[in-house]
Amino acid sequence: MNTAMYQAATGAQAFGYVLILIAGVALVAGIIWAFRLGAKVREREPAPPRPDEQPKMPPGGPVRETREVREPDEVPRAGDESERLTPHQLGNVGTKRAADQSRPRWTPGSSGSFGGGGGGRT
Repeated sequence: MNTAMYQAATGAQAFGYVLILIAGVALVAGIIWAFRLGAKVREREPAPPRPDEQPKMPPGGPVRETREVREPDEVPRAGDESERLTPHQLGNVGTKRAADQSRPRWTPGSSGSFGGGGGGRT
């Protein structure tokens, strides 16, 4: 028989095996720690609402969606021609109800969407 088959692991191989074992134990310990941390966080969260705490429908019935065409408000102008307004001076540009409430439609002959594959306007 060949005696080379029964040789003990060398020092470098044994160190590698021990290193892999330590890494595996550390990984399992990390997973257990994360699970316990998650359980503690969940215990601190408030309980789900009871049925009597659930939202109720308004007395007038369900609220319906309102559809209307909106248009942007006029953008404020700078006082001097050389002066420019910066975005923080403009603020939030609001919208107002448009005078024409007809819904915009696609133009005949257009594809209807970008890259829709239609012929487009010719």
